[in-house]
Amino acid sequence: MATNNYTKYDEDFKKSLVSLHQNGKTQAQLCKEYGVSQSALGKWVKQYSTVEIDDGEVLTARQVKELQKRNAQLEEENLILKKAIAIFTPHSNKD
Repeated sequence: MATNNYTKYDEDFKKSLVSLHQNGKTQAQLCKEYGVSQSALGKWVKQYSTVEIDDGEVLTARQVKELQKRNAQLEEENLILKKAIAIFTPHSNKD
């Protein structure tokens, strides 16, 4: 029977390492100390890192990414509407 080297870590463990990283430990230190791969830890940092905004609300990295995507969509729609207004609004001639 073949075995793989894949280890399943629980969510609390992942969040704990992310918290340690946010509080000053380097990814290299955490990888060495806890025996996790650099790629796994990097993925967890992206997934579980949070940002606190002005009103005290806390957003995850995933929520920030979704907001960035939605903002880009809205900017594109806004540009299209501006072009439509320019096309359909009669221009006054100053001749």
